[in-house]
Amino acid sequence: MSVFTRSRTSTLAGVVALAGASALVLAGCAGGGTAGETSAPPTEERDLTLKIGTILPQTGNLSFLGPPEEAGVGLAAQHVNDAAEDTGLTIDDIVWGDSGDTDNKAYATTIQTLISEGVTAAIGAASSGVTKLFLDDAVAAGIIVFSPANTSLDFTSWDDNGLYWRTAPSDTLQGEVLGNLVAEDGHQNVAVLYLNDSYGTGLNEVFQETFTGAGGTIVEEQSYNTGDTSFDAQIGALMASNPDAIVLITFDEIYTIGPALLAAGYPADQLYLVDGNLKNFGSDDKWPAEASMAGAKGTTPAGPMEADTGFQDELNEWWTGEGNSELTDFSYANESYDAVILLALASLAANSTDAADVAAKLQEVSGGTDGGEKCDSYADCAEIILSGGQADYDGHSGPITFDENGDPTEATIGVFEYGDDNLNTRIG
Repeated sequence: MSVFTRSRTSTLAGVVALAGASALVLAGCAGGGTAGETSAPPTEERDLTLKIGTILPQTGNLSFLGPPEEAGVGLAAQHVNDAAEDTGLTIDDIVWGDSGDTDNKAYATTIQTLISEGVTAAIGAASSGVTKLFLDDAVAAGIIVFSPANTSLDFTSWDDNGLYWRTAPSDTLQGEVLGNLVAEDGHQNVAVLYLNDSYGTGLNEVFQETFTGAGGTIVEEQSYNTGDTSFDAQIGALMASNPDAIVLITFDEIYTIGPALLAAGYPADQLYLVDGNLKNFGSDDKWPAEASMAGAKGTTPAGPMEADTGFQDELNEWWTGEGNSELTDFSYANESYDAVILLALASLAANSTDAADVAAKLQEVSGGTDGGEKCDSYADCAEIILSGGQADYDGHSGPITFDENGDPTEATIGVFEYGDDNLNTRIG
């Protein structure tokens, strides 16, 4: 597996070959900020009760991400509690909450509930635009905000007092992989439709920079706003530009935009999707059966390609055990699971459930400081900590390895392709 750094200028063939063969790794560099000390953790007996809440999309234009993310949180809490007799740490009843989106504003009520409940950490939101609207309130209240899916570049330099963390890589990585993928597939004249928020504009910018740097041309660029329901003008402009590929950086608006493009005669195998809309349409009643996406491709942050599929079985077992229908999408489940495990390990290492104390140990338990011992499960990592050592957790989403800004410096982007059944399969 090769290393790709933020500062390196990459050739087209090199990057896409890596993405197609396995998973692309981003090795980041540390910046200024607050980080945990690396002194040996205390070894006295622990009696810790960690309280966390969620601010994840149960409604809104990213609601399809809610079930896998909540399943990841719930399964991780179960694993932590299963080991409580040996570790002395339990996760109290989770305070489940809806983030909604920037249109319905469910986050405004949820974040105040989590603050009043006295949680150590809030898991969420999925949308970068939503997180931006409550992050300052959470920081002022002294609670950790730990997102499994935020990708906006803005969070790297956010004034967060060391309380913002994320297991998803920034849009720098996905934009580069997507740009190189489209170019490597032989496309020269590309049109883009993107959501006009921090997520869409940031990802679009990196995609275009990468694609044009590889010799391609952007022949049309259209945007829309959260809450828009009609996209006729944008679709007309895209089609009129006669592109040989269209990149769609959207959320749930794909349910209107995708079928409309297909009905207008645009070939599915020239469509490219991203993490905000990469769904399994074949198992989705909202998608018209006649709208075939066969051949379309997309990118999304994902765990290593060789990851154990048994993890998805565990997620489904937990989720259905809560009375829900089986998961059909697992986007950001890995990152959500790892967020909770890292919080629990940081709490163990700090021997505290105070948010500032826990935040000060998150970089350490992720392997972001020198001297850690590799481990890939909560139980194994906890044993290292309780023995007086320093754990370096490698999770289902990858090695993680936080820098001082709370950004993962090692992450993977998966490449997926749709088949005749309108389901996507990972190809790289």
